[in-house]
Amino acid sequence: MSTRVLPEPTFARTRLGSGPALVVAHGASSSFEGTWGPILKGLTAHHTVVGIDYPGSGDTPRSPTPLSLDDLADQMVAAAVAEGLDTFALAGFSLGGPVAIRAATRHPERVSALVLTAAFARPDNNLTLIGSVWEQLAASGDRELLAEFLLPVALSPRALEALSADQLRATLGYTAASSADGTPEQAALVTRVDVRDDLAGLNVPTLVISATADRTVAPALHRELAEQITGAQFAEIDTGHVVALERPEEWLRLITDFLAGQHHGA
Repeated sequence: MSTRVLPEPTFARTRLGSGPALVVAHGASSSFEGTWGPILKGLTAHHTVVGIDYPGSGDTPRSPTPLSLDDLADQMVAAAVAEGLDTFALAGFSLGGPVAIRAATRHPERVSALVLTAAFARPDNNLTLIGSVWEQLAASGDRELLAEFLLPVALSPRALEALSADQLRATLGYTAASSADGTPEQAALVTRVDVRDDLAGLNVPTLVISATADRTVAPALHRELAEQITGAQFAEIDTGHVVALERPEEWLRLITDFLAGQHHGA
């Protein structure tokens, strides 16, 4: 169906559920399960969900070379096709947003809709600096220090301050343990992403979801993304960057309501 030849799918992939096809792209330093796990039960209740793990995440071996956005996009589509999905909606979180956008640009015949959450078309100065320190701390191997850096930018101020001392220690421990081995390469890609030239060519129904208390990817970048995609819908959630931890039910509802509208021609 696609005019562009797909590569052999080599990334670890997961297929769950049944119903209309939905392919999902995870955030940097995370994985399919890490990003989408809190809402997977709800997504798979009505959709066939396929997702990949980037190099250095999940069961995909770490890459010895810098990551390419084109490669991630092509591998995501190749995984979906290998699972028997000819056309599908794409949902991307954070770095997964530009991955999904690039996939829709390179394989437009396969993509029926886009959902972009806490995503960006290019890094601003804030995200460039965060990505640079993120990459260096991950490369150092000091996961505890990396967690101390990431948590204040991952959570909203309200959510961070609501943690008790014991909860804070536990959350830092979880963050340190769950950071992907491929974080240095993934964080480096965050600082190089630029899909602004892709946006004008997108012609599928698109929902951009903004996290209004996002201290990693500034809400201005979410809005910039929506403004440059013709006809894009825009929704806001009062949460920090990691929407799945603070507002999973609201996030799930926005995604599933939007996709149900596309499926039923609303």
